[in-house]
Amino acid sequence: MNGRAWTADEDETLRINWPRFPAFLIAHVLGRGRGSVYRRAHQLGLKKADDFEAQPLARLWNGAEDPRSIVARFRPGSVPANKGLKRPGWAPGRMAATQFKKGRPASESRNYVPIGTEKVDPKRKAVMRKVTDDPSIFPVKRWRPVHVIVWETAHGAVPDGHIVIFRPGMKTFVAADIIADRLEVVTLAENMRRNAFHNRYPPDVKELIHLKARNTRRINKRTKEQQHEEQGQ
Repeated sequence: MNGRAWTADEDETLRINWPRFPAFLIAHVLGRGRGSVYRRAHQLGLKKADDFEAQPLARLWNGAEDPRSIVARFRPGSVPANKGLKRPGWAPGRMAATQFKKGRPASESRNYVPIGTEKVDPKRKAVMRKVTDDPSIFPVKRWRPVHVIVWETAHGAVPDGHIVIFRPGMKTFVAADIIADRLEVVTLAENMRRNAFHNRYPPDVKELIHLKARNTRRINKRTKEQQHEEQGQ
């Protein structure tokens, strides 16, 4: 029944009964979920009667008189189910057993890899090398791009505002092939210019990308219009 549109008769039934009767009874009569009844009452701006909370049915409304709730209540003098039971290792002992110990070396981690390990980072699209196990350094920062390491080894630190990149057509993901002759340092502005949309693709490809963007905008606009129309019904 989820998603079923409300009829005029159902709305009228809800208007008549909402002030005096709890939602679960109205939901039962209409064959709907309690949440659906609450939402529709809110949409119609319906309010409970001023003396609704004083009625016996109001306690059923919040489940206070539900037989299952009554049976499950703790009563004065009740004996806890675990009274007298010995459970070695439970809180705080069990928690302590599973926590990381102070000063625990990184090598004890299940997914630990040694310094010098290399991998290809799909997000940065570069070969990365692990350079430290220092626990004070965020894990991602323990890895550095191999091409940057190679450049710094040959030429020193990268100047502020600059970036190390591969020369055009010389990029590789084979660590052994990353040498200083394949690399160059450019300003951030120059790197952005090289990677700009208009400099990366031929005219016919750029036109297809523009066309796709226009179609996507039209589809999104039409989808939003349809959603507004459906909400207004």
